[in-house]
Amino acid sequence: MKKILRNITYVSLSAVLLSSTVMADEVTDTMKEAMEAYEKGDYVQVKDDLTYVLELLKQKKGDSLKTLLPAALDGWKAEDATSETAGSGMLGGGTNISRIYKKDKSKITISVVTDSPLMQSIGMMISNPMFSSGGKLKRINREKAMIKYNEKQKSGEISLVLDKRYMITVKGREVTEEELVEYTKAIDFKKLKAQ
Repeated sequence: MKKILRNITYVSLSAVLLSSTVMADEVTDTMKEAMEAYEKGDYVQVKDDLTYVLELLKQKKGDSLKTLLPAALDGWKAEDATSETAGSGMLGGGTNISRIYKKDKSKITISVVTDSPLMQSIGMMISNPMFSSGGKLKRINREKAMIKYNEKQKSGEISLVLDKRYMITVKGREVTEEELVEYTKAIDFKKLKAQ
């Protein structure tokens, strides 16, 4: 009996050690390298390593956010969601996730930008009626959104800033305004805010 318990303990301990080794990833490895460089006084390397870690974290966040884009509505088909990170030179940097939905000739694209320093300025412009330029303000799922829709061209977009962290754009062509609103409503704002 003691031998069986000892074997179970060894197996359990081996599993814990193995899982912690497997859990080490590029983020933790690079952070260790940054600490080693810091201790050696190589501050250029530290800066490079930390910048790289920040980019990796943006990618991980983008991958987790992709799962929050809605499924296709009835009659529509959805492509796989994509995630891209941009350096500070492009629109202030940030992470962009998007997904395309199609039905016959109709196409809707949902884009979500986060972690951009420009978010506050963009949010102020969207929520200010002075900058509406032909659009109209409307609450969607209790959030202020700007709707621009061209009836003749059957195209338009809905823009909103969520929780001062997410710029959400729902663009469509060969669509009705109602379809744009329905796709905007399908985004789970509560889950996005919880990220």
